[in-house]
Amino acid sequence: MEASEYQKKAMAFLNPEIETKDILLNALMGLCAESGEATDLLKKHLFQGHELNKDDLMKELGDVAWYLAEAAQALGEDLDTIFQMNIDKLQKRFPEGFDPKRSMKRKDE
Repeated sequence: MEASEYQKKAMAFLNPEIETKDILLNALMGLCAESGEATDLLKKHLFQGHELNKDDLMKELGDVAWYLAEAAQALGEDLDTIFQMNIDKLQKRFPEGFDPKRSMKRKDE
């Protein structure tokens, strides 16, 4: 599935009671919350002896994707555009692939 197709399908589940001005706020708060839930699964695995449940982690990452799509929607953009912007930024930052030395002394825009 293409990112923009996902975004269109996912937005069918946008809460219609959220005012337009609050959609971005809901999206960014949701991103933080769902990222935290994904991180918590890893924390429990690394420090509490839990098995890493790949299915649960995938579900949390799916929730992250949903809120990312909502944020893009709130900005009036599509995920394909946002993803391409990110690739362009990374190619500029690391033209020959990741380099630890370049990551320490980044020369961004």
